[in-house]
Amino acid sequence: MAQAQQKVQGRQGLRGRLRRATGAWLPRAGKLDAGEVVLKQRRVFILPTRAGLGFAVLLAVLLIGSINYALGLGFGLTFLALACALVDMVATYRNLAHLALLQGRVAPAFAGQEVQFELQVFNRTRLARYAVRADFANVAEPRHVADIAPGTHAILTLSVPTLQRGWLAPARVKLSTHFPLGLFNAWSYWRPAARALVYPRPEDGAPGLPLGGGSGSSLRAAGHDDFAGVRNYQAGDSPRQLAWRQIARLDPSIGGALVSKHFEGGGDDELVLDFDALPATLDLELRLSRLTRWVLEAESRALPYAFRLGALRLPAALGAAHQAACLRALALHGIDEGIGEPA
Repeated sequence: MAQAQQKVQGRQGLRGRLRRATGAWLPRAGKLDAGEVVLKQRRVFILPTRAGLGFAVLLAVLLIGSINYALGLGFGLTFLALACALVDMVATYRNLAHLALLQGRVAPAFAGQEVQFELQVFNRTRLARYAVRADFANVAEPRHVADIAPGTHAILTLSVPTLQRGWLAPARVKLSTHFPLGLFNAWSYWRPAARALVYPRPEDGAPGLPLGGGSGSSLRAAGHDDFAGVRNYQAGDSPRQLAWRQIARLDPSIGGALVSKHFEGGGDDELVLDFDALPATLDLELRLSRLTRWVLEAESRALPYAFRLGALRLPAALGAAHQAACLRALALHGIDEGIGEPA
């Protein structure tokens, strides 16, 4: 019994030493790579392909035949082919080594759409790179192939389908190459420290905007009733509110600036997008989808709108910044911002 326990402990100790030794040399698979990453020796792996294994069998047959029949020409052919294979191995490795990877832009998307992750591959060496393939590691066949001249870079856009709102963290990116002869496959993994924000899917066939106290029938919004004069332009004013005639009369040399038309009245018709005002019988995700649709519709119609979701209270405004703040709140409602769903 004691001997069996000693054997088990010995195996566990050996596994631990191997794990520590390989962990010190190999990059950790789950570690996020922040900033620029250079594919140095410890990040590039290389193994023979099926064609390479078949070529090795052919070399073995040639060598055995040359030995059995004492064929000098056979020896020459065998070692020439072996030299070509070794050169191909070095060339395949160098085709991937010392490339620099940098995460590019990541634009938000709505659930059901594809998120586009931009990947920049820099070649700062004097060696041209050919047939560099890139895609997420969970994709069977890479969808992107790039040739990168010396001193240039390639921009690859990797797409990921989305199913639900929240943060979406991309899977590991795999770069690989078979160039030049296809006898060896060199590859490397990269885990970009990036994530995309996925907004709720806008509801199809949603009711009209809750204008006029929620009736949805009025076409007026706050501040769009009676003309009361002009005022200085404020961020969020729509182009329809700009007083173009007065702007044309202003002299830029004396401090002329943009001015907007000012309306009064209609206080009861303020457009408020309130999560709590929606029917409680609706599912949470459906209510978020409806608010998403209303935010987009209010922006398209240039109607300033207030937004209320939980403790968040945004005053009536309009514009890209206001829309982004509302959509972000809808996307992350009830979700820990530090958690990212893996792609």
